[in-house]
Amino acid sequence: MISSNDFRTGVTIELDGVVWRVVEFLHVKPGKGSAFVRTKLKNAQNGSVIERTFRAGETVPQATLEKNTMQYTYREGEQLVFMDMGTYDEARLTEAQIGDRVKYLKEGMEVNVVRWGEQVLEVELPNSVVLQVTQTDPGIKGDTATGGTKPATVETGAEVMVPLFITIGERIKIDTRNDSYLGRES
Repeated sequence: MISSNDFRTGVTIELDGVVWRVVEFLHVKPGKGSAFVRTKLKNAQNGSVIERTFRAGETVPQATLEKNTMQYTYREGEQLVFMDMGTYDEARLTEAQIGDRVKYLKEGMEVNVVRWGEQVLEVELPNSVVLQVTQTDPGIKGDTATGGTKPATVETGAEVMVPLFITIGERIKIDTRNDSYLGRES
């Protein structure tokens, strides 16, 4: 159990059988009446956001999340197979469970799998990945780093906007949080 006075950004609580993450909180002490905590909560399963008010000192169940480092090993039909590096147990997840960042998954990549009980809430990829460009328009002599951008497809199938001088076969670093080009890798 956790008191509403102890709410901080990122704390996970359990309400009505659902895990919620505190996004914003504000302790309010009105001149008349008792204090309360106004919060903005994000559903950990589907991403919806609600606003909820708690009395000061009200206790709610804290959701205990388990985070495991797992390695993406291979794809089997619609499922992606991950292996726990400590116990060598396998977990099978669907693309829907991972979300849109599945486009950056490469075999052998280590990710953090966040679970609540047996339910997978989220798969955390590294903030940046290095991938090889497999398709892009050819660069033209005189293209500069500040001249503009063009679309490029990387080995996992993701499409990223890159500078004009990037060519097929180059390895580039990509920010997985906002799909942006960070630079070349050797």
